[in-house]
Amino acid sequence: MDIEYSSHFKKEYGKLNHYLQKKAEKREIVFRNNVFDPRLKTHKLHGKLKEFYSFSVGDKYRIVFALVSRSRALFLDIGDHDIYR
Repeated sequence: MDIEYSSHFKKEYGKLNHYLQKKAEKREIVFRNNVFDPRLKTHKLHGKLKEFYSFSVGDKYRIVFALVSRSRALFLDIGDHDIYR
């Protein structure tokens, strides 16, 4: 899976502490191999974000992304549950 990163994602990623950045990088490796790997808890979003998906970085943090094609994703945001607002 090829991944592109929105400027907003890059900005929010840069705000994370080193521990969370490393955890996100490890999850990205899993994501590249299988977007729907059970460890990621990938799910379709609802409401105003219904066109997007999210997966778990940890208990509290999520990455919101769009599937552009079968082999390409766009990471849109990273953060706690407030990113859904």
